[in-house]
Amino acid sequence: MPENQARLGRIEEEYRKELSQIIGYGLKNPNVTGLISVTKVKVSNDLKYAKVYVSILNAKNLKDTLAGLKKSSGFIRSELARRVNLRNTPELVFELDDSLEYGAKIDTILKEIMPRKED
Repeated sequence: MPENQARLGRIEEEYRKELSQIIGYGLKNPNVTGLISVTKVKVSNDLKYAKVYVSILNAKNLKDTLAGLKKSSGFIRSELARRVNLRNTPELVFELDDSLEYGAKIDTILKEIMPRKED
């Protein structure tokens, strides 16, 4: 079983890299705005579904951008199939990953409560 997990890990990383490229440079949807980072991809064991976690910064409208990604998932999936040579290309499910935002918020709070060191 561990070798299957290693294979899944490699596939997920490959998908993450390719999806970043496709979304960053190949997508022409005007609703998709801002800086979109693919933070993680989780592929189901049967390789039929892939949950794509995206972090969206500086978007005009977060909901519209996520909806635009979902609407473009057919194009993104066909591009992925062209770039990654596997028998099946999974159905893509986009999820918002707000961990970067959360991290920045925690960072701000920590800076406020930490005592200032004088040089």
